[in-house]
Amino acid sequence: MAFNSSLSGMKAANADLNVTSHNIANVGTTGFKESRAEFAEVFSTTGYGLLRNGIGAGVRLTNVAQQFSQGDINQTGRYLDLAVDREGFFTVSNNGTNVYTRAGNFQRDSNGFVTTPDGFRLQVFPPRADGSGFDTGRLVDLQLLTSDSPPAPTTLVNLAVTLPGNAQQPTIAPFNPNDGNSYNETTSVTVYDSLGVAHQQSVYYVKTATPNEWQAHVYVDGTSMGAATTVRFDNNGALTLPTNGRITLAPFTPTTGAGVLNMTLDISGTNQYGEAFAKKDQRQDGYASGKLNEFTVSPEGVVYARYSNGVDRAIGQVALTNFTNPQGLVSQGNNTWTHSFASGEPRTGAPGTSDFGQVASGALEASTVDLTEQLVNMIVAQRNFQANSQMLSTQDQITQTVINIR
Repeated sequence: MAFNSSLSGMKAANADLNVTSHNIANVGTTGFKESRAEFAEVFSTTGYGLLRNGIGAGVRLTNVAQQFSQGDINQTGRYLDLAVDREGFFTVSNNGTNVYTRAGNFQRDSNGFVTTPDGFRLQVFPPRADGSGFDTGRLVDLQLLTSDSPPAPTTLVNLAVTLPGNAQQPTIAPFNPNDGNSYNETTSVTVYDSLGVAHQQSVYYVKTATPNEWQAHVYVDGTSMGAATTVRFDNNGALTLPTNGRITLAPFTPTTGAGVLNMTLDISGTNQYGEAFAKKDQRQDGYASGKLNEFTVSPEGVVYARYSNGVDRAIGQVALTNFTNPQGLVSQGNNTWTHSFASGEPRTGAPGTSDFGQVASGALEASTVDLTEQLVNMIVAQRNFQANSQMLSTQDQITQTVINIR
């Protein structure tokens, strides 16, 4: 019995050393979670469990438990380096089978898919076709392509100005866009057709003989966009006409072969104050084609493709997965785990929702191994091994003494 107890103690100490050695070997491994050897005594009992003066029979290894604590998040500046801040695991696909990892040192393969160093593809929620968010009911491989952003024609132009309250009616009539004396003020904005070709939209403001009243003439590339629109203010300078502040322009057919431009001019922010003309707001919703500049990832895990035309296109949202009992996960090596009955079923959701953490872009989660603590554990395990081996040697001497009795 004593021999077995000492031998089990040596085995336990050796297992503790092996676990400590594994931890120390992975002190620099991204997303690594340290392990802890857990033991229980071995105690022999009678069939009824009534042995009051029984002596234990040693020790056994019951579990090697991984400790899923938060590791330090270190900035790297590389956009495909991702870290989970707080709870959750990245979801990656190994030939169609989902596995889970805390190591976010991703890279892009020859087909543009974002993968782990072992080729497992990062899973994301795809964007909905109507642009209303992401389809959290299914997962797809994240693929980063370097295609251009297509153009979009202008449909709405927001143009807000301050017209001078002391303006006088022009001396030249009728209005002529080529004669600066036939209008008071003008401003221009660039608009785009369906091929992404730029056009110049100009608005000319002409003061009428009626107090607080103006005429707005809109031209695109020198072509009139319909009859002049009456713009009227109250005696406090607030816009009263057009009633909703919007002017529907006549259709414009570009000479580039693009589709007809149907635009609305919103001047609801325009007023009549003071003595000087000022431009307050100038926006339009069209854009030319754009070249890809970069990819970025938000704390909510949304992956954006940023283009030279100012367009940010969401191409997916990183899917995080959590478990009721992460310690029940089964390690597959290569910084990945699979779920088991003990871990509970995987729950996949968007970063920043429920109990899911956020995603830190341009950063990696460091190993949770405390090297100083592991070195102390090594010394303790070594002493335990020596003590058990000494106990074995002592038992051998006692046995030899008994054998030598005559």
